[in-house]
Amino acid sequence: MIEDKLFTLKYKTDKQSHLKPDLTKCLQCVEKTCTIICPANVYSYNEAEKKLTVSYEKCLECGACRIACKHIDWKYPKSGKGVIFKKS
Repeated sequence: MIEDKLFTLKYKTDKQSHLKPDLTKCLQCVEKTCTIICPANVYSYNEAEKKLTVSYEKCLECGACRIACKHIDWKYPKSGKGVIFKKS
């Protein structure tokens, strides 16, 4: 399962997010595609609070969210930060 694979990854977390969605556009978005497309479940939307949470610390840097949503300013993390893939 994907959850088992995600558990094996290591991360060097930056203090600032490299994922910056336009939160005003998120409020208008009906589909909330970013919450569905991300394999690491980085995005979650709380309907009651009308708030998008971005857990950038667990981003796989796959780029799926930036393909699915044009309102996310997506950049690679700073050098030396982000996900660390191990050889299997």
